[in-house]
Formats: sequence, C-alpha cells, structure tokens
Amino acid sequence: MPSGRLDAFVPPPPTGRRAQVLGALAEHLVALRPDQRAVLAIDGVDGAGKTVLGRELADLVGVHREVHRVSVDGFHRPAAQRHARGRTAETFYRDQYDHDTIRHRLVEPFRAGLSWVRAVHDVEREVPLDVPPEPAAGARAVLLLDGIFLHRPELVDLWDASIWLEVPFEVSLPRGNARFGPVGEEEADPASAVNARYVGGQRLYRREVDPASHATWVLDNTDLASPLTWWADPAGHAGRRAL
Repeated sequence: MPSGRLDAFVPPPPTGRRAQVLGALAEHLVALRPDQRAVLAIDGVDGAGKTVLGRELADLVGVHREVHRVSVDGFHRPAAQRHARGRTAETFYRDQYDHDTIRHRLVEPFRAGLSWVRAVHDVEREVPLDVPPEPAAGARAVLLLDGIFLHRPELVDLWDASIWLEVPFEVSLPRGNARFGPVGEEEADPASAVNARYVGGQRLYRREVDPASHATWVLDNTDLASPLTWWADPAGHAGRRAL
C-alpha cells in the first residue's frame, strides 16, 4: 500500500453543516445501484479534501452497505515513465497515472465480482507493490476511489457517479502542502515556481475536460465546516441546484 503521508489523516465525525451535507450525499450513495456493485469517483485538485471526504463517506455509507475505499495514488506509474518526457505541467497531467491498470485491475474486476488490487506502486518510496489481491466484493458493495484527474476521457466511463470538489488554489495548496511539512509563502502561492508543475497540470485538466460538467455532484469544499453541494447539470453550471 502507498506509505503514510498521502493517506494519513483520520477525520473526526462530521458535525453541523458538514454532517448535514455529507449525510445527504451518503443517502444518495446508499441508493446508487442498490442491488449491484457501484463505483464512485471523488475528484478535485491536490489539497481539495478528496481523501478525507472518502473516509467520511465510507463511514456513513458503511452502516448500510459494504464499502471499500481506494486512492488513485496507488496507481502512479514508475518515476522513469512519469518523467520520461520531462517534469512539466503537461507530463504531470498526461503521464502520472496508469489508467489501464486502474481500469483492468481495480474497477472492472471489482464490478464483476472478481478479485481486485488496491495499489500497484508506492510513489513515496518509489517501489512497485506486490500486494495480495483483494477478495471479490459483495454483491452490493461500493467502491470509493479518490484522486486527481478522474474525469479524464480514459476513465470517465468507469463511474456510476462522481463528485467534483471545488476549491480555489489559494486554499487547496496550503492545505495539501501541509502534509509534507511547514508551508511558507512560496508553497502557498499558486504562482510560485515550486507549484508550477502541479498547478499548471491541473489547470490544463480543467481547460481540456471541465470536470465539474461531468460530475454527478459538485461540492464546494473551501470551508470545511460548511461545504456547499449541488447536483451538476449536464446543460451547464448555471443549472446546478442544491442537494
């Protein structure tokens, strides 16, 4: 499994407005393909709160259905492949993840009731993983997959439903970089050189894909205590309505 910092924080149970919003989301997930296995993608920029939201929803949905939570961070390509064409915003978006493995070793076997894998690479230690396959999930199991770039064309058809977390870079960068140590002005600045590759790759993704337009729900997670959630409208953002 990927090592600690990328999946280390265990959130407390949500309270107040957050509990209300996540409770409503959880009700929809419990009802998603109620008699079949279902797969939900949780997408957003680095630091948007995807992994924490996945943990929170897993706790809420798990009262009613079998739940498995997986991070896309376990499906990084090896460094030699990720950086073969340089370390640019373009390569961050194009070359970071093994989409075929996500499809053929995680999502499709999970959905088919076959054994599946939850990770193939530890990006923090840069070592391949040879973990035993997970046994077949139950007939009503839910898979929650969190990560970046999940609405890209290679993956978007895999999801029964999806969430896009809307958070500005001015908030997501300090939040995400805090996992790796103290955050100074440079680490918090979307325009700084240390963030250029990651911010640039995520802006490229948003320009090319417009992930919010493909999501089932859009959740503004800027204020963690008081998130806002909409049903996404395929005809355009102006048609969003509150959950």
